[in-house]
Amino acid sequence: MNRIRVVIVEDDQDWLRGLISYLGKETDLDIVGQASSGQAAVELLERVEADVVLMDIMMSDSPEGIWAAAEIVQCTGARVIMLTSMEEKELIFEAFKVGAVDYMVKSNFTEIPQSIRNAYANRSSIHPSVAAKMREEFRRLKDLEHEVRVKELRDLLTPTEIQVLDLIEKGHTQTQIADKFVVSIRTIKVHVGNILRKLGGKSSKEAAQKAKDMGIL
Repeated sequence: MNRIRVVIVEDDQDWLRGLISYLGKETDLDIVGQASSGQAAVELLERVEADVVLMDIMMSDSPEGIWAAAEIVQCTGARVIMLTSMEEKELIFEAFKVGAVDYMVKSNFTEIPQSIRNAYANRSSIHPSVAAKMREEFRRLKDLEHEVRVKELRDLLTPTEIQVLDLIEKGHTQTQIADKFVVSIRTIKVHVGNILRKLGGKSSKEAAQKAKDMGIL
């Protein structure tokens, strides 16, 4: 049976000793190295081959584990599991974004051996609670991105162009809009041309629908 080579990166020495003792009881796991900082971990992985790295996310009061995880994922074939005392959704998102394969809360240490095996076997080992937080964070970022995009488009449009779009969306023709504003049809066509250039679309109705769908109107 192949033994899984594990490196542990942890700056809490008491917790490190306890984890080494606990994992040492698993016959298929082999602790091949340990480090107490992100930089030391990166340097260690240059000398030692590991299958799985258990990476403390918070060291020296900063989330340097995320930086170290990114370096290790890019430069080695090791699978990185993040360890933490807190279920911080922003950190969870950042950890997975840099390539970590799992995120374990230290109080759930009894689940760590199986998480290591899953990571080694290239199976997804994301805990359901972590997956839920990931989905929540992705939704939040998607909503934020949408809000920023809407603001950018709204800032591009002049107040008159927004009024023209609103009337188009309500079914008014360009002639009716010109009469309402007491301007020439040519002026309205210029406004529509500017709107299409800014919002895109093949027609004024399509641009108006897009503006409505995005919440600009």
